[in-house]
Amino acid sequence: MASVRNVSRLNATALLAALGCAMLAGALAFQHLGDLAPCALCIDQRKAWGAVIVLAALALWAEGRGRTAATLLLLGLAGVAAFAGAGVALFHVGVEEKWWAGTAACGGGFDGFANGSVQEMRERLLARPVIRCDEIAWSFLGVSMAGWNGLVSLAAGAGALYVVWRDMRKERRS
Repeated sequence: MASVRNVSRLNATALLAALGCAMLAGALAFQHLGDLAPCALCIDQRKAWGAVIVLAALALWAEGRGRTAATLLLLGLAGVAAFAGAGVALFHVGVEEKWWAGTAACGGGFDGFANGSVQEMRERLLARPVIRCDEIAWSFLGVSMAGWNGLVSLAAGAGALYVVWRDMRKERRS
C-alpha cells in the first residue's frame, strides 16, 4: 500500500486539483440539486477551493515543463490556499455552533445606500432571501458541511505542504 511519503509530486498535484474540482462540484450540487443556498462564508470557502484549483493547475503546467522550483512554489501556495479555506470553514463552524458572531455579510445583506434611494434599498432588501451563516443547512455524522470542508481542506493543505517540504529536502541533498 502506498503511503503519502511515496506519492510523486505530479500525482499529489493532480490529486489536489481533482479534489478541488470535486469539492466545488459537490458544493454546486448541494446548491442546485439539493436546493441549499450558500451563505457568505460558504462562498468564501468556494473561493479558496477555486484558488487551490488554479494554483494546482499552474503547478501541473510547471511540472510538465521541468520547472521544479516553480512547481514547488505553486504547490506550496495551493497548500496555503487550502489552509486559508480551512480557516474560513472552521470559523464558519464556530458561527454555526454560536461560539462567536459571524461577519457583517452573514446577517442577510445590507450593501449600503450608495445605489439609489432608501425606498429602492428597502425593496432590494425585502426581495433578497436571507441566507444566514449561523444555521446548519446540512450535516452528516453530526458534522456540518462547513466542518467537513474544514477537515478536507486541512488534509489537502497538509498533504500539499508535506510534498513541498519532502521534495525541497530531496533537492537540497542532490
